[in-house]
Amino acid sequence: MKTSEQKISEDVEKLELDPLIKHPLQNRWCLWFFKNDKSKDWADNLRQITSFDTVEDFWAVYNHIQSAGKLASGCDYNLFKDDIKPMWEDERNKTGGRWLASFDKRGGKGIDVDKLWLETVLCLIGEGFDEESDVVNGCVVNVRGKGNKLSVWIGDYKRDEVVLKIGRRFKERLGLPPRFQIAFEAHQDTIVKRGSSAKSRFTI
Repeated sequence: MKTSEQKISEDVEKLELDPLIKHPLQNRWCLWFFKNDKSKDWADNLRQITSFDTVEDFWAVYNHIQSAGKLASGCDYNLFKDDIKPMWEDERNKTGGRWLASFDKRGGKGIDVDKLWLETVLCLIGEGFDEESDVVNGCVVNVRGKGNKLSVWIGDYKRDEVVLKIGRRFKERLGLPPRFQIAFEAHQDTIVKRGSSAKSRFTI
């Protein structure tokens, strides 16, 4: 039979080990980086940086990469579930779409892209879309001279109520005012678009 001293000693040892225990995420996530080099094919400009599946490993990555707001114009960060590539052609993205928040440089003064990107990422890896999280494939931040964009990619554009729930939660998590609209585009519409933007299936 263990003495009180032995039990206390074991409890102390457990407490001392707790900081070393990592907290697993529900999914494994991959971070990708895109740099727009026009001398290369689009796919060649995209490269996977790293992957993580614990809270601690996420913060280790986040705190050691360049912040989104400091990326050069034409660069993107893409965060997607481990088995999904950040491109329309991926089997899990083909029938999906994206909720898009666009921040014009002129009208978007005071917008903190780093804060909004982090909030989006935390919402995804923390399964912040509740039961709809299974439909969420990833998120993207596009840094552009005219304005930055944030998007959440989902795997099925035909499930209207699920799409709308995800859009409402995305806008809520970003803390955007009611007058600020985000739009949902199906990837198949984006592929055949004419002009600079695809038609929006929903706006919130």
